[in-house]
Amino acid sequence: MTTAYNKFFINGEWIEPSRPILEVINPATEEAFATITMGTSEDVDAAATAARAAFPAWSQSSIEERKTVLSNI
Repeated sequence: MTTAYNKFFINGEWIEPSRPILEVINPATEEAFATITMGTSEDVDAAATAARAAFPAWSQSSIEERKTVLSNI
């Protein structure tokens, strides 16, 4: 199964990227075979800030709790 992610999941929310989505082109066929969601340094800063804030509680959660959270994204 292939899942397309065209947004960033930051601080519990799906966020629109600040930059356009980039298609990856196969040079042999000249066809797009993947996409990359592009972001800015502000997107990275927001993700890092959210991760830093979430870490204390996340690090205390069980493996089962983490699996459930990640499976629901």
